Amino acid sequence: MKVGIFGTGDVGRALGRAFVTLGHEVKLGGREANNAKAVTWAKDNAPNASAGTFAEAAEFGEIAVLATLGSANEAVLRAAGPERLAGKIVIDATNPLSHQPGGLPGLSVSGNDSGGEQVQRAVPQAHVIKAFNIVGNAHMFRPDFPGGPPDMFFCGNDEGAKRRVASLLGDFGWNPVDVGGIESARYLEAMCMVWVLYGIKTGGWSHAFKMLRK
Repeated sequence: MKVGIFGTGDVGRALGRAFVTLGHEVKLGGREANNAKAVTWAKDNAPNASAGTFAEAAEFGEIAVLATLGSANEAVLRAAGPERLAGKIVIDATNPLSHQPGGLPGLSVSGNDSGGEQVQRAVPQAHVIKAFNIVGNAHMFRPDFPGGPPDMFFCGNDEGAKRRVASLLGDFGWNPVDVGGIESARYLEAMCMVWVLYGIKTGGWSHAFKMLRK
């Protein structure tokens, strides 16, 4: 499968490396085709890795992954071209984080809206699935925690797209948990804040969520 990733930061590179490890072809997209991080990443992960612009990554990918800063999402998707994403799955791994007085992070979008819903409105013909936003990039692939694999909660409007993403999450080593339509991103983004605040409190970032069942 061909995967286009928007974003050359830690999350984009980590997810791109994971897809390559699983045998997929990946194009890492940035604002410029010669983005230094993307070019270096492509060389390190050759031969199934390449670098390009957001538009080139969108054209390349059968599936796209949004891994930019949440505040940049709309501009990135405009640069990628919504028409290039029509009918495709777009995995939204972002959170609309903002800095609050006192230095603590918060959400710039909350209440009756979410970053995930904004992404879906920006690419109305794509199938947006919120996933990977509730854990740090170091544990996005093959997470190894006591007690078995953690849960990756995800959401989106298209059932077929969700089944395909659930299968990918399983390949990545997660137990996928579907929590409904894209409006559920409001709560997944809040879960990210719980993950972040716990990390700040403890000074560590090796934690993930698990739903207990009986």
